[in-house]
Amino acid sequence: MKISVIAFTSNGCRTAARIRDSLPEDEVSAWSKTSMDPLGIKEIGCSSGEWVAETFPAVDAIVFVGATGIAVRLIAPHVKSKDVDPAVVCVDEHGRFAIALLSGHIGGCNALTERIAARIGATPVVTTATDLNGKFAVDVFAVANRLRITDLHMVQECSTRVLGGRFVGFSSQYGFEGKMPRDLTKAESGEFGIRISDDPSEKSFDMTFNLVPMDVSVGVGCRRGTAPEKMLDFVLSTLKEDGIAPERVGTVSSIDLKSDEEAILKLGESLRCPVLFYSADELMSLEGKFSSSGFVKSVTAVDCVCERSAVKARGGRLIRRKTAYDGMTVALCKTDFDPRF
Repeated sequence: MKISVIAFTSNGCRTAARIRDSLPEDEVSAWSKTSMDPLGIKEIGCSSGEWVAETFPAVDAIVFVGATGIAVRLIAPHVKSKDVDPAVVCVDEHGRFAIALLSGHIGGCNALTERIAARIGATPVVTTATDLNGKFAVDVFAVANRLRITDLHMVQECSTRVLGGRFVGFSSQYGFEGKMPRDLTKAESGEFGIRISDDPSEKSFDMTFNLVPMDVSVGVGCRRGTAPEKMLDFVLSTLKEDGIAPERVGTVSSIDLKSDEEAILKLGESLRCPVLFYSADELMSLEGKFSSSGFVKSVTAVDCVCERSAVKARGGRLIRRKTAYDGMTVALCKTDFDPRF
């Protein structure tokens, strides 16, 4: 995870450093906004509100070291939806309590809170109803299995039914591994149920909560200055030709030379997935048979950007090799999918 930690006192800076150093597996930066001694923690050069406005959409998580009131007031103008908001954790300046504030399940806040608490010896405070009652949480299941939630309102409906002991059916095109939670009933029909399939429009139940595997990676390349709408139309038409719902796209990727290309960045926004960029060395290090273009290699040092970046994103197998149109290229890669409880 990409995590930013901010503290407001000297004691807070000390705790922020502990949090940063306790998460070596993550990309963690520590910041301070204080008139006290920051103890070597880098100070932000703007107001706290400006820092949060810039940081909120750019990271996976923000950890506030200070009062919960400060955190709530600072994030309030930027909270949008549980599927896009970063995780927000609040830790008191002495590191006694770690409190999950925002994006508990989809954003990974609850898990991060538990991790921070365990690493620094704090008491975790998690208030999500399904967690407190030891019940099945469909959004946690979806995140763990890389499943796209097609309707956020259904998350609440499902949780309400689980907490009330009401019927929640479960059906999967792919089967599943592990033991099904007792809160679910294996069924193909009924008043409400979860359906895992590659078709987001399936209506197996009277009220169907569709979960779609994000098992397709899209690798792209394009001429500098390509119009975003042109790139989107090209990729959507390619997906349609192959019978792939856009909801199945889990990543868009390309070479780092294109990291500022608006058409590619906007494509990720439109498909609601991360955009990943790789260096020429990273792409050329991949083993396997890829299409090759001498011209592309002379410009990028990579023989085929779209195919290699599609595979690099998550592995798997190419299901559509390089397809070119009007200065744009696209390739599609599919990974295996096995839902597990």
